[in-house]
Amino acid sequence: MTERPNPLTDHPAFSTLGVDPLSDVLATIRLTGALFFLSDLAAPLPAARIPDGRVVARALAPNAQNVVSYHLVVKGRMWAGLYDGSAPVSLEAGCVWVVPRGDPYYIGFDPRLPAPPDPVEGVAFLSGLQAGALPFVVRVGQGADRSFVVCAFLGCDQRPFNPLVGSLPPCLVVRGLGGGDRLDRLIAMTMEEAETAAPGSSAIRLRLAELIFVETIRRHVNEMSGGADGWLAGFKDEAVGRAVALLHAQPARTWTLPMLAREAGSSRSALADRFTRLVGHPPMTYLTLWRMQVAAQLLADGRSKVSAVARDVGYDSEAAFSRAFKRATGVGPSLWRERRHAG
Repeated sequence: MTERPNPLTDHPAFSTLGVDPLSDVLATIRLTGALFFLSDLAAPLPAARIPDGRVVARALAPNAQNVVSYHLVVKGRMWAGLYDGSAPVSLEAGCVWVVPRGDPYYIGFDPRLPAPPDPVEGVAFLSGLQAGALPFVVRVGQGADRSFVVCAFLGCDQRPFNPLVGSLPPCLVVRGLGGGDRLDRLIAMTMEEAETAAPGSSAIRLRLAELIFVETIRRHVNEMSGGADGWLAGFKDEAVGRAVALLHAQPARTWTLPMLAREAGSSRSALADRFTRLVGHPPMTYLTLWRMQVAAQLLADGRSKVSAVARDVGYDSEAAFSRAFKRATGVGPSLWRERRHAG
């Protein structure tokens, strides 16, 4: 089958500049599979009530600042919703329900809003799964009419700058699997792994959890309307997409708006307006935020001196970099590194 065009991979700037902003962001926010399992369910059952993502993160991914979760209905029908007054969503087979910001939510057979989640109860169940106290396939209920739901929890960083999560709504649904594309093949691999206990199966499943999430986001971008805004929507705009790619390719360069506009093939005013409207920040503000995110990763993952990190993200002055970093994170670079290593 021919894959559908995708602005996350097909934008000409990404191939000519050798940069993929989505991959950049996924690397710097440290997206990591924390828990991945298959629920084999039969009604009637009470809804699964998932507490705040920060609570889940402390249990499943202590080094993460938040947990992104998703539920993929392979067979049957479910209902899911947030505890924010919005209407519940019906999920038939082929739907992925994504909660990127860690909002409390529920998923079950009944659309009616259940009681708020009990953090202790919810975390105990998820922690038991992660520790291996429960199998990869969790079977609950005795009925013959069953629903299969793939459930994933991914740790990630929120600070200092996570443009991906920030551009997504509190929840989103991607529908219409079954077309034989990459996402369907990843799901097929997951179902195959559910039936094996071969060495390395657990590690493979966690990597599949990450890959399914990325493919879901790519599918979401394909389905976005032309009037959408946000960081992901910026990839659909030729000039804005190229500008984002340029900033990611050379974050340490001494950029100015006229220089960026010229290389993006746009006028200064048009780029400033479209970039701000779509991405949510003016181009130079975005550059500063992205520099802080790159610096945060370098500080957490490496042993470079603060002065070297400052130069790597475009600051000649360590003092100026430290001030900018503290504005973005609330703490100085050295303390940030100490806390990340201690975590």
